Amino acid sequence: MSRIGRLPIQIPDKVTITVDSDNVVTVKGPKGELKQDINKDMKLVQEDGVLTVERPSENKNHKALHGLTRSLIFNMVEGVTNGYQKSLDIIGVGYRAQLQGKKIVMNLGFSHPVEIEPPAGIEFEVPNPNKIIVKGINKQVVGAVASDIRKWRLPEPYKGKGIRYEGEYVRQKEGKTGK
Repeated sequence: MSRIGRLPIQIPDKVTITVDSDNVVTVKGPKGELKQDINKDMKLVQEDGVLTVERPSENKNHKALHGLTRSLIFNMVEGVTNGYQKSLDIIGVGYRAQLQGKKIVMNLGFSHPVEIEPPAGIEFEVPNPNKIIVKGINKQVVGAVASDIRKWRLPEPYKGKGIRYEGEYVRQKEGKTGK
């Protein structure tokens, strides 16, 4: 039995989960609504505010889908109740970000400022010029947007300049030495 797949999902009071005939799971909560297609073989059992995912057989494919399906649904429930956020730190002389309307404008040492528009369901916060917070209800989209922002200036190993996740460790290399 999958250690993750067998865990029950507690459904908060303000959250409703519906599964239609095409196995599209819809989760509605205080922060919004999320939809996800799941495999037709997986069976969802909902009773007394608890949702469990069951698999039809011990087939290797079913075992893999069991934990995946449970994790996807759990992340949706967590997203519509609390939401997700990723924090990014900007390190480097002259590197900074600012919010203009809903988009972020970053100065990253290029000849032009970098402007990033948030996709639907994502919002940005810039508490100070060296920090960006990406917020949303879909965990996958929040991570993808944070990764796209980070790709503009990856942290380099000599001086550590660039955009990194909060708490990320960048190993410093020693520079060249002269004779």
